[in-house]
Amino acid sequence: MVDTAFGPKPGKRADLTNSTESYIQQTRRKRLYGTILLVLFLALMASGFKTAENRNAGDFLAGLHNLTAFPSEVISEAFANRANLPELVLHYLPSLIETLNIAAVATLIGAMAGGTMAILSTRGLARWPALIPVFRRLADIFRALPEIVIALVLIFILGGGPVAAVVAIALHSTGAMAKLFSESAENADLRPVEGLASTGASWGQQIWLGIIPQVAPNWLSYALLRFEINVRASAILGFVGSGGIGYDLKIAMQWGGGKYDEVVAIFLLLFLTIMAFDQLSSHYRNRLVKGH
Repeated sequence: MVDTAFGPKPGKRADLTNSTESYIQQTRRKRLYGTILLVLFLALMASGFKTAENRNAGDFLAGLHNLTAFPSEVISEAFANRANLPELVLHYLPSLIETLNIAAVATLIGAMAGGTMAILSTRGLARWPALIPVFRRLADIFRALPEIVIALVLIFILGGGPVAAVVAIALHSTGAMAKLFSESAENADLRPVEGLASTGASWGQQIWLGIIPQVAPNWLSYALLRFEINVRASAILGFVGSGGIGYDLKIAMQWGGGKYDEVVAIFLLLFLTIMAFDQLSSHYRNRLVKGH
């Protein structure tokens, strides 16, 4: 009879009487591998910093003491003009609403398109199984393209404005949510689908009644998380001319001194809004997923 305690093949078995020495050897081996990886990481970090330093316009370390100079100048000027901050916050509120609209529309489009691609790229659920690799690669392409690159191309074609930002963020969100939605759909129970199929239900009815109720909490949670990300992305895209509060922030910073109170007002408005939406979406995500 073959001894299968340590494998089905005959050969040398572990010496259980010397388990302490075996444990010490394994620990030393792990420490050696960890040390080698740490040395490689430090070497790569040092070489990367050296390369960046050589390509930088100036000496990073020599100019490190100036790191706080610009923020200090901005804050001191804004503090001197602090009486203007409430008025400036109200002035830039419409731009903030435009930024939120960009994020909301892009998230809605991305969620609908991503959900469709997720179902069409999930094994066992896809309407056309042969096209699963096509939909997955298409989602990978959307996810790999940075929003700012898409926005720059669209601005060149369509001109500046929020439309370019909506399309850019929606495309990237489609790829990202298709990946997340597909992973959630793969873990769904297929028995309701099989039951609906046995009654003659169409493919759409099987998905809508058998799969969507199962994945809806996770999908809504992912969509809320993506909305948080898209609010920040829409503000960043404003710097390249896609509208919203980011564009106003760019203009205020370009003017420099004398406009720093506007810079601080926009930063405060944007920071408080993002923080509020982060907390709100986190609350609703917990309620959707955990039920409290």
